[in-house]
Amino acid sequence: MTREEFLFHLKGASFMALKFAENYVKDKLATDFKYNLLFTSANMSGDASKFDIYPEDDGSIKSNLTDNEVVDLLYRKNKVPIWIDISVLESNRKNTILHLACAGRYSNNKEDYYYKNDGSAPFGVKSPTLPIGYKEGKKFRLKQCFF
Repeated sequence: MTREEFLFHLKGASFMALKFAENYVKDKLATDFKYNLLFTSANMSGDASKFDIYPEDDGSIKSNLTDNEVVDLLYRKNKVPIWIDISVLESNRKNTILHLACAGRYSNNKEDYYYKNDGSAPFGVKSPTLPIGYKEGKKFRLKQCFF
C-alpha cells in the first residue's frame, strides 16, 4: 500500500465511522477530523517473524493528530498495521475526534490486512463506546471535548 493509498483509506474510514456513529449519537458531528491513536501490543503467536514489530510503541497514545500526522506515525517502511479499529470518540463544534486502536504488527502484504473483504482494509469501523445501560435504538450524547 502506498502512502497516498493509506491516507485515502484513512479518510474514507473516517467518513464511514462518522456515518455509522450518527445512528447512535445525538451530537452533530463535524467533518473536520482529529485523531487519538493507541498503539497496542503485537500478538506474537503464529508466524510473527513475517511482520515488522515496534515494541517501543506498546501502549503509547498520541492525541489530537491530523490525518497526515497519523500517516506519518503509522506508515513505516512501506508497511502499515494489519488492523486499525476506528470509532468516533468525542465531538465539539469544530472537530470530530476519532479513536484509532492499531495492531502492533506491520505488513505491506494486503492479504495480511484485516477487513479486506469490506474494502476498507486495514480499517475496521466500530461503534462509539456505548454508555452503561445503553438501550438499542436510543441515541446518546458523546463526551464533549474543549480544545
